[in-house]
Amino acid sequence: MANLKLEQITKSFDNELVLKNINLSVADGEFVSLVGPSGCGKSTLLRVIAGLEQQSSGSVSIAGRNVSGVRAADRDLSMVFQSYALYPHLTVAENIAIPLQMRRLNARQRIPLFGCAFKRTREKHKDIANEVVNAAKMLEIEALLDRKPGQLSGGQRQRVALGRAIVRNPAAFLFDEPLSNLDAKLRVQTRCEIAELHRRLGATFVYVTHDQVEAMTMSSRIAVMMRGEILQCAAPDVIYEDPEDVEVAEFIGSPKINIFSANIRDGSLHLANRSFPLNHSVAAETNLRVGVRPESIRLSSSDGALAGRVVHLENLGSELFVQIDTPGLDSRVVLRAFPESRRQLAVGNIVSFIFNPGKLLVFGSDGTRRRQFEAALDPQVAVA
Repeated sequence: MANLKLEQITKSFDNELVLKNINLSVADGEFVSLVGPSGCGKSTLLRVIAGLEQQSSGSVSIAGRNVSGVRAADRDLSMVFQSYALYPHLTVAENIAIPLQMRRLNARQRIPLFGCAFKRTREKHKDIANEVVNAAKMLEIEALLDRKPGQLSGGQRQRVALGRAIVRNPAAFLFDEPLSNLDAKLRVQTRCEIAELHRRLGATFVYVTHDQVEAMTMSSRIAVMMRGEILQCAAPDVIYEDPEDVEVAEFIGSPKINIFSANIRDGSLHLANRSFPLNHSVAAETNLRVGVRPESIRLSSSDGALAGRVVHLENLGSELFVQIDTPGLDSRVVLRAFPESRRQLAVGNIVSFIFNPGKLLVFGSDGTRRRQFEAALDPQVAVA
């Protein structure tokens, strides 16, 4: 296994710059997810790492070796595609064996009858068959080795694609949205299997997805991409709790973080008709945005609470999300309530709620964090 390093990677198609000075290091054995909306450049970046696209500038290093001019076949990487890319006329065993056959056998040795006429070639075929069986056992598909891809479910096909990648024992594994063709139940099951596979192999994984749940549940670190740039790369809990940019905050989290307009004046942070006192003097500023996660807002009848009308309820069984239309706020408030609150809530009801000032995230007009304002919020002030 090996580490990966990208330095000042740019990529243009015609006159359109799709990757802008990307810098990223992936440690040996790390699981890094590239996540972002469609068109942000994450799949293009993965293809640059794989050697399927040539960067316009910058360098790609694998295990300390600059591979910028090295063709894809010689980079010692395995790639798992969204479409599985299995040969429909070959069995599962034959599909998994292909990388080993291409690497260890010459053209004559790959001829089914002629190649097996020689003892040394038969031994090579036997070794390949054993490695295929071992990979199949690891993925629990040994009973499927004689089947064709057309006889398999989507989840089984994805395991075969994983098996074909595993047998190569590559320097790193690259995944390009491998679960997007699976239904919801299979996605949950397969992402657990991929995470467990990573722990067993101790391999370097680079995983592209637009699904934040996949990124949050599997990754060591998440690189959030927007418009061809990495806005932040950090551990999942840091990305969620401590985003550097409002776009990162809005992209990660389900339901989305609440974002409201706010300003600083008269020694307080003003949000709608609520004021959060600051414990030291800061300059006045307008056009701020304040983010607060749904779990940091709670229903309350205490003095100073905000009030609004319930416009929608989402009962997910284990949790209840309440959408509230509140005068003075420029968007609906979404809060997470306890399921037992369901009997007390109904669309059209007027409810009161409070923010936790210690959980407010303040962003400037340019979208970047303004930590100096957060640090000035008085931690001794009651939530209400």
